[in-house]
Amino acid sequence: MKLWDNYLTMIKTVQITCLPEQCANDAAITKFLEREFGFQASDLSGFKIIKKSIDARRKPIKVNLQIDVFLNEEPEKDTFSLQLKNVSNAPEVAIIGAGPAGLFAALRLIELGFKPVLFERGKAVKERRRDLANITRNNAVNPDSNYCFGEGGAGTYSDGKLYTRSSKRGDVMRILKILVAYGADPSILFEAHPHIGTNKLPQIITAIREQIIACGGVVHFDARITDIEIKDNAIQGVYVGTAHYSFKQLILATGHSARDIYELLDRKKVLIEAKPFALGVRIEHPQELIDQIQYKCNGHRGNFLPAASYSLVQQVADRGVFSFCMCPGGIIAPAMTAPGEIVVNGWSPSKRNNPYANSGMVVSVRTEDYKKYESAGALAGLYFQKQVEQDCFNKGNKSLQAPAQRMADFVARKTSNTLPKNSYLPGTISRNLHDILPAFVATGLQEAFKQFGNKMRGYLTNEAILLATESRTSSPVRIPRNKENFEHPQIKGLYPCAEGAGYAGGIVSAAMDGENCASAIGNLS
Repeated sequence: MKLWDNYLTMIKTVQITCLPEQCANDAAITKFLEREFGFQASDLSGFKIIKKSIDARRKPIKVNLQIDVFLNEEPEKDTFSLQLKNVSNAPEVAIIGAGPAGLFAALRLIELGFKPVLFERGKAVKERRRDLANITRNNAVNPDSNYCFGEGGAGTYSDGKLYTRSSKRGDVMRILKILVAYGADPSILFEAHPHIGTNKLPQIITAIREQIIACGGVVHFDARITDIEIKDNAIQGVYVGTAHYSFKQLILATGHSARDIYELLDRKKVLIEAKPFALGVRIEHPQELIDQIQYKCNGHRGNFLPAASYSLVQQVADRGVFSFCMCPGGIIAPAMTAPGEIVVNGWSPSKRNNPYANSGMVVSVRTEDYKKYESAGALAGLYFQKQVEQDCFNKGNKSLQAPAQRMADFVARKTSNTLPKNSYLPGTISRNLHDILPAFVATGLQEAFKQFGNKMRGYLTNEAILLATESRTSSPVRIPRNKENFEHPQIKGLYPCAEGAGYAGGIVSAAMDGENCASAIGNLS
């Protein structure tokens, strides 16, 4: 088939569908293009992949590619760059939290001519590793440095998935290009479900922080905010212990687990609201089993397909039950932020080459579900969440071992006599999770698992293990803000931001929200 007869120079966008091995590398793609479209290899100046996705609905499994092909014409170079300034002597803006929202807010402020001053309660990304190891080895949780708190936020050591449906909130491609500029693999620009990997994110986060400092910004670590100074309903500054810092604008990007910040705002009569969230378990299967189900293969998936993933959702009694943060080839991590609680999360390295596949499996929690705590007002959901996490600790064995149950046993309400090998390093202890989880969560999961077993034959199995509890899917508190300028409706100069304020749900959406808050401040000048 010859689509381009008599061409001289041309840029042509093509859609191709090929076998995984036919697009395994640039050389393979080049051969495929030559064969399918009939041009000479000497005329192919290059190509650029725009989109890539896998179609595993039927065999043989195919890969869909959208490609810009350059014939007798040099490929376009990506000229994207941030327009950063020297802001050493510029007006200062405080940013609380150095997760994706805080870091991207800082970069955007620098572009706009403001000096960001970041306060991070945890440690720099490399030093943070010691505290993560201490959780696993010694059952010791540092409330200020753990899987949720520290430079880079929760995403740095819990996977780095970049997929988002929040394109209306900002420029997704801009966020991805910034990550590539600081060291991410360019494949994130075209993969259908882009992913960096916990092993690679620390270097990227470090490079962004070094850029902020090089431009005149300031980053304080081990700097937990103990008070926010407010006068006449306007921000005046922050306290770190007894140290006071004066500011008129404050971007609050603390993440979904900064309970002390919610309690601080509540004490100061700053308007906050209880909101729905989700809670459940982390489920883990052998990765080979998920590969077999999704790729319809017997045994090994082959060398050209990635570890298979899945996305599941089911309505049970007018309540959503859904998979969350699916980690192919991943590891389950201890994500608690205080002693006396059990919280689990998941992550994958960049190669997604571990022998297990895990996913959060959660049930929607409504505000009426925690009426027991209604006297706490806006903090009711937070206290409900905390109680479930403490129950998992107290009904386990009062260590960081997670209460666990085989999947089919859970559906049958049977305590497991043995537990399968799994990736959760603090260890697991057999418990009937129906006795630990709130009844509506346990029954919702039980019924949904039956349906998921019908959708994915082989998914409902005792080879899978459930660990409780997956509870930090999103914040149980919302800090309101105006739609027009992102400012709190009550407190001038306060900009609630990203997951901790109830406005984002992942690295990319949090980064976009950080940029939006920074741009709102820039619009004031």
